[in-house]
Amino acid sequence: MDVSTRAVLTAVLAAAVAGAGVLGAPYLAGTSVALALIVAWGWPALLRLPARLGAFVVIALGGAGGVLAVAVTPGAPVLRNLPVVVAFAVLLAFAAELARTDGRRRLVDSVSGSVSGVLVAAAAAGWVAALRSPAEIGLVVTGAVALFFAAIASALPFGGWTSAGVTVFAGVVGGVGGSLVMPDVPPLAGGVLGLAVGLLAAVMHVLFLRVPALSARTAALAAAVVPVSVSGTLVYVVGRVLLG
Repeated sequence: MDVSTRAVLTAVLAAAVAGAGVLGAPYLAGTSVALALIVAWGWPALLRLPARLGAFVVIALGGAGGVLAVAVTPGAPVLRNLPVVVAFAVLLAFAAELARTDGRRRLVDSVSGSVSGVLVAAAAAGWVAALRSPAEIGLVVTGAVALFFAAIASALPFGGWTSAGVTVFAGVVGGVGGSLVMPDVPPLAGGVLGLAVGLLAAVMHVLFLRVPALSARTAALAAAVVPVSVSGTLVYVVGRVLLG
């Protein structure tokens, strides 16, 4: 899967998040769980972990569990149960290593890879939390539209700083544009949100250009989903800072 294809897939997933946010909380929660599971499926291949089945189970339980924990948490703060799920997933990562029968080669790589995968997958819970923030649908749609524009821009045939600058600028444009149709998000807040999402998309684009494991299809799929998953928590945090 080449760079352009991954970028387009990221944009499609961002559009799916926006659509799910409009449809309602159950749809957005289901979409976020799907994002977490896709990350869990491809992350072990992306990092070339030695015990991929165990890593998949740990990341899937931590990521999907984190999303569901946020979805069913009553009242505020909506993320208060997420650290508990992540903590249990970390313990599960150590338990999975104890269960290995292959000599536990590359033990540190395996544990750190599983734990980092949990964090990336669980970040998708931010989309569910964003829908329950004061800005509600407006925050989700504005953030997802900003990511959509940034992902499309990252697929353009530029290089180096030019590509990064175009990606960030597209994120800002997408954030402002999304805010214009969402009355709960002022244009200035939309622009700042788009700047944050655009920076994330640009950094992820440069990072994955340097990863040789992307020749594997599962790893490339995870690389396309990671920006969407991580953007969930980013959108929630920036939205709460700007919009309360």
